[in-house]
Amino acid sequence: MAPRRRRGLRPHRRAPPTRRAGGGRRLRALEREHDARIGVFAYDTGTRRRVLHRADERFPMCSVFKTFAAAAVLRDLDRDGDFLAKRIRYSRQEADDSGYAPVTGRPENIARGMTVGELCGAAVSESDNAAANLLLRELGGPRSITRFCRSVGDDVSRLDRWEPELNSAEPWRVTDTSSPRALGRSYARLVLGDALEPGDRTRLTDWLLANTTNGERFRAGLPADWLLGDKTGAGSYGTNNDAGVAWPPGRAPLVLVVLTTKFEPDAAPDNTLVRRTAELLAEELG
Repeated sequence: MAPRRRRGLRPHRRAPPTRRAGGGRRLRALEREHDARIGVFAYDTGTRRRVLHRADERFPMCSVFKTFAAAAVLRDLDRDGDFLAKRIRYSRQEADDSGYAPVTGRPENIARGMTVGELCGAAVSESDNAAANLLLRELGGPRSITRFCRSVGDDVSRLDRWEPELNSAEPWRVTDTSSPRALGRSYARLVLGDALEPGDRTRLTDWLLANTTNGERFRAGLPADWLLGDKTGAGSYGTNNDAGVAWPPGRAPLVLVVLTTKFEPDAAPDNTLVRRTAELLAEELG
């Protein structure tokens, strides 16, 4: 069962005004040590404390957008589960061309197709690129994600290309980008707020809770007893992201976004940097 939801970024009880936690000096030191740029938006919905670092700078979204794709399907296309039950056929070539198809690439799934609900789960929980492309096709293309973001109050996040091209992550690119603050607020509206109907919110949260790709990122950096629902992403220029919501035992949820990128196109994604940033956030807010 998914954890109890909260509305948006509102605290669950009376709390002091929002105030900044520390962490800036340590984050700058991590940037120097890893030769990287780090974007952070972290918010404790109970105490209203936050950690911000480059929170309004643009970073490549990469696969973090897949949460928006699933949410848009739930809100705009599905009615009482009928659309989620629709079976989508696709080819081996479509799976191969996506660059990453751990679920859609299975022979049995290519042979029989997958339901829209299964594609949503594959895209969010397994980060399957072909599944995301098939969802984008149903929604009307990448710009449908931009429209969805605008509809939930996010004026920054935008998607312009398909998988895998959207992961090119050039530092000067505006397309296929967001900011830590925009992503954090959007994830909060979807998971803790009322941007989705309760049943759709539960389904989306369950897919995030089932994430399998965070083992060396948020999951490795946060305390083991914190419940975690998140989505990762990675691309060129060492881009490595994680965004979601964590539920410490007995406390209000935390909204956490860490976006990282480097300066050379062939730099490898740095899981250690994301993990260490998550550790820092857990110390500052936990």
